[in-house]
Amino acid sequence: MSMATKARAPATAALKGRGAASYVSGRFETATTHAEDDGWDSLQARDDTDPEPHPDTRVHEERARSIVSRNDSPDIGFGQSVNPYRGCEHGCVYCFARPSHAYLNLSPGLDFETRLFAKTNAAERLRAEFSRKGYRCSPIALGINTDAYQPIERRYRITRSLIEVMAECRHPFSLITKNALVTRDIDLLAPLARQRLVTVYFSVTTLDNRLSAKMEPRAAAPHARLRAMRELSEAGVPVGVMVAPVIPALNDHEIEAILEAAHAAGARAAGHVLLRLPHELKDVWREWLQLHHPDRAAHVMSLVRQMRGGRDYDSRFGSRMRGEGPFADLLAQRFERARRRLGFTRLPTLETSLFRPPEAPGDQGQLF
Repeated sequence: MSMATKARAPATAALKGRGAASYVSGRFETATTHAEDDGWDSLQARDDTDPEPHPDTRVHEERARSIVSRNDSPDIGFGQSVNPYRGCEHGCVYCFARPSHAYLNLSPGLDFETRLFAKTNAAERLRAEFSRKGYRCSPIALGINTDAYQPIERRYRITRSLIEVMAECRHPFSLITKNALVTRDIDLLAPLARQRLVTVYFSVTTLDNRLSAKMEPRAAAPHARLRAMRELSEAGVPVGVMVAPVIPALNDHEIEAILEAAHAAGARAAGHVLLRLPHELKDVWREWLQLHHPDRAAHVMSLVRQMRGGRDYDSRFGSRMRGEGPFADLLAQRFERARRRLGFTRLPTLETSLFRPPEAPGDQGQLF
């Protein structure tokens, strides 16, 4: 796929409704361009107070060759995952999945949240996977790399079509989302929950609407996520909360408050993940810090490095999610104390024994 190369100009202002502020170059690009002021603009008749044009969202429809990804990482609690979309319009500036756009020769910065890919045949590929001879049922994590309920799901409904296939086959799955759109599918999720075939986690980064609007501009507002938790819980769907990411000197003081609010909304399991800055994400994040919190940017990064062995990121298993050192230990202790005080436990184990492969066209069972 041919994509136009973009000039990498230093960001001087945040873009309303976007997390990233510029087109950070991907690590696989063989050539990059940098914008330089040659003085020509000063000779043109233009108003320097005009804002830069906002990048629009474009969706490329694609036909996936496969849909189920396998995982053997020891610090991730799932073996299979399905991602209906690539890129995510939520625009969360801290998203660990941003560097995946570099594989497409696109920027992990603005491209990640404005150049999206919808796998329009996802349900078809999932049905084929379940029909494969020798397929062994194990829970699927739906929407792990990018959110399955990001805004374009309202139009494409790919996530709903995947849930319909899993409901037909009684295949267990879990969801994690930042979007209240998940409540649209309660009619599917509630019956599945009664068979122990689904659990839903909400990622909550902050309860501060202003901070949320800057860090995750197109995700559901914190109060909307809590309301969605309550709706699902009252419908009988097991709900958990992920305090993620925990960012030192920015939102770490909210750990206890987030857990309290989530528990009151019906969440019965909880986890937390420390800020992760793999590959190009560190550049996106540093730029955001300088634009939104220049007074504390150096302090935030100093604490991050203290928890990452003196680096921006440590990718080692066992360390990448929680960090290490005194400050990371303190955060973990605070989380665990609050979790126990509030009575968080675990969500029900998902049931795998009910799985049945989809019926082939022409099966006699379709007549009845």
